[in-house]
Amino acid sequence: MAGETRQISGSRSWAVTVILLLLLMLSWIVFEGAGETNPVRDAFSRVLSPLQFAIGRASRPLVRTFDRLGRLTDVEIENDQLRRENAELRAEVIALREAQIENENLRRQLNFKSTVPHFQLLSAEVIGRDPSNLLQYILIDRGRLDGIESGMPALTADGLVGRVSEVSAASSKVMLITDPSSSVTALIQSSRATGVVQGYSAHELVMRYIPQLAEVAPGDIVLTSGLGGNFPKRLPIGQVVEVSYHDVHMFQEARVIPATNLADLETIMILLSFTPLDIEDQEPEPPLPQTEEP
Repeated sequence: MAGETRQISGSRSWAVTVILLLLLMLSWIVFEGAGETNPVRDAFSRVLSPLQFAIGRASRPLVRTFDRLGRLTDVEIENDQLRRENAELRAEVIALREAQIENENLRRQLNFKSTVPHFQLLSAEVIGRDPSNLLQYILIDRGRLDGIESGMPALTADGLVGRVSEVSAASSKVMLITDPSSSVTALIQSSRATGVVQGYSAHELVMRYIPQLAEVAPGDIVLTSGLGGNFPKRLPIGQVVEVSYHDVHMFQEARVIPATNLADLETIMILLSFTPLDIEDQEPEPPLPQTEEP
């Protein structure tokens, strides 16, 4: 009986609640249609406003967190886009710089060609080097099909590089003037003293057999003399940086820095219009002088 009483009481309470809700809704509709004043709406507002304020205040940190996460996502997307744009710009700058360097090299070659119109010059790209650094030579992308022959001089707008030592159909080996077996007859521009420039180290040269009484000083320019017929006259070889001599010797020597930076060669020119002597027919190197006994 007690259970049935509680069930009947609960059913009545639920029915009363439904009826009250219906009455409230009906009153809301009636007051909304009658005019601006709606006591039911105002009562609900007074009851719910504190709750809405509490819910809003409690959810504000959560809203800020979601907003911050959204902004971080936008920033990451923007950063990724900026990184891609920066990479593209860097690639463009590198390409433009390479084009500028290539144009400068070509301009220097053209200017040099215009100053020596009697030279028939062929431009070539450096495609290889001696990996051991024991021999000083480079490989170029021009060969027999381009008219290159063994012994032809190789140079840049700055000066002498070396000469062609081996030729194939589409490539050639150029022995640099710094190679120990390289030998170039030369003269000092200021005093016209002659001698022989030979490879001394990977980056330097030595001019030997300079007459003892000849005037030679650091800063003097060294040119090809044309003697022996292996190189044309007046090509820059380098600059004297040190002079050494001994009273008991007939000759003095000079340490020379090459006019061309041989370590960073990218393009060179082959002098096609010059016919050197056969390498096998070259004059032998002057013998070392004998010192007199005191």
